[in-house]
Amino acid sequence: MKLAEAFENRPLLIAYICAGDPTPESTPEIVELLAKAGADVVELGLPHSDPIADGPVIQAAAQRAIEAGMNTDVYFEMASRVGADIPLVFMGYYNMIYQRGLDKFAKDCAKSGITGLIVPDLPPVEAGPLREACRKADVDLIYLVAPNTSAERVPYVAESSSGFLYLVARSGVTGARAEVLSSTKALIERVKTDLPKAVGFGISTPEQAAEVIRAGADAAIVGSACVDLISRGDIDGLEELIRGMKAAILKARPVEVTARI
Repeated sequence: MKLAEAFENRPLLIAYICAGDPTPESTPEIVELLAKAGADVVELGLPHSDPIADGPVIQAAAQRAIEAGMNTDVYFEMASRVGADIPLVFMGYYNMIYQRGLDKFAKDCAKSGITGLIVPDLPPVEAGPLREACRKADVDLIYLVAPNTSAERVPYVAESSSGFLYLVARSGVTGARAEVLSSTKALIERVKTDLPKAVGFGISTPEQAAEVIRAGADAAIVGSACVDLISRGDIDGLEELIRGMKAAILKARPVEVTARI
């Protein structure tokens, strides 16, 4: 399924997990559980030894996955075994893509069922070659807008992105937070685009997910909270979290009012 098709039924819940944590064999089952619990899209993180955009929870998961044997070849083989009919999105760092070759990486994504890429350390202005590789492979390339992205730069980032636009809820690395900042709501408001807007970094509870939907986001992204539950082997807790988040965002969905004439 493509992202555009999934976003026909917004708002969406997007869940991030680190591929290969706790093992490469268990990841497809975890993705399928997330889908059954209500996740509409799953970001599959390709673990990296130096994940500069990630906080300690995801850093630790990446280390466990690498020790369990995860690498790029295993990543694509694993993704191809996911049976859930939802979009899968790669999230990882550019040097892993560059090392494999841009065209080969994009083609491997398409062959394995991955429909989009998020590359936090690749600025859109430098992404032309990867954008062309993704275009040829019919894979979306998703860019990020942060709180400190200038008003002049936002239109360029939005026009260059496809699939959806990833709004970073706060400056810094990934990780669960206690509240949704007012600056996050301001960011949702000031980013004008026809693309769906998905908010991540710090969303960890159903209440926070509902809050960003009420503020105008089309999707809420939960990551570190999922990874933390997986690290503790609490699969029932993971399912409960996703069900609760999905219910909360559906309840927060804006109601369309049709005027009577």
